[in-house]
Amino acid sequence: MHSKIKTYILETRPWSFTMTVISVTLGAVPAAYSGRFDWLLYILVLVGMLCAHAASNVINDYFDVKNKVDLPESPTARYREHYLLKGILTPGKVLTFSIILYAVAGTIAIYLIILRGLPILYIAAIGAFLSFFYTGGPVKFKYRALGEIAVFFAWGPLMLLGTYYAVAGSWEGFQVPLWISIPQGLWVTLVILANNMKDIDFDGSVGVKTAGTLLSRKRSVALFGIILFVIYGVIALESALRIIPFFGLVTFASLPMSFRLLSILKNSEEIPPDADPRTAQLGMIFGVLFIISLLLAPMFG
Repeated sequence: MHSKIKTYILETRPWSFTMTVISVTLGAVPAAYSGRFDWLLYILVLVGMLCAHAASNVINDYFDVKNKVDLPESPTARYREHYLLKGILTPGKVLTFSIILYAVAGTIAIYLIILRGLPILYIAAIGAFLSFFYTGGPVKFKYRALGEIAVFFAWGPLMLLGTYYAVAGSWEGFQVPLWISIPQGLWVTLVILANNMKDIDFDGSVGVKTAGTLLSRKRSVALFGIILFVIYGVIALESALRIIPFFGLVTFASLPMSFRLLSILKNSEEIPPDADPRTAQLGMIFGVLFIISLLLAPMFG
């Protein structure tokens, strides 16, 4: 029993949940500036978003295997346990598990809709669309080189603005989480780009179009560097214009690590198989620094 529970937990790829925790928290903190922060609603939103994220990871495995994008020889199967490919979980069980996770997220969304109104419905509907059709249905964002764009909007503006409205109960002051969502959404975009970069050869062999296969390795690494530059540039601009507190510059403590990662991607003979977890780990450091900077601001303001 314990082994089965562990398998289902690992199938959700819980190590990726830091992205959601950071996005939700970054959306909630500005609500505290006006005294409208509600701990219970923050926790509810966080649980709902984590369930939706988990469901998205699980359903993506289901469709990747069904569409023969994930195969035993694929890079994904080499760097993490792929329980569906190994036959430890059946397609039916994986599909059922994702539906359960979506149902939990949906139940929380219904409560928030009753509490906050139709804006939550619209945000939840768009989020569900991006989540399911990332690899499913006729859309398949991931296979059409639109994965990075979908992820930017899902973990950036959509998640931060949705969290802010749910926690604060008002759109007043929404400009702050909107601006914050740009660098955060771009960090999550970098994680997907790093994943697609390491899979360039395999994705090309199975006919999947990603930013990596379209741009080639050299141009993909260049794009990675450009996005990094934009992230820190936006932080500097927002701080200078007082859109976010001056303490936002605390995030620049992660800049040397960002340069180091970019150098590794640029100079290695092959994109490291752990390029995306490395990027996610660095994004977590950036996100934690960003949260700390936003929490410190009122104390010194």
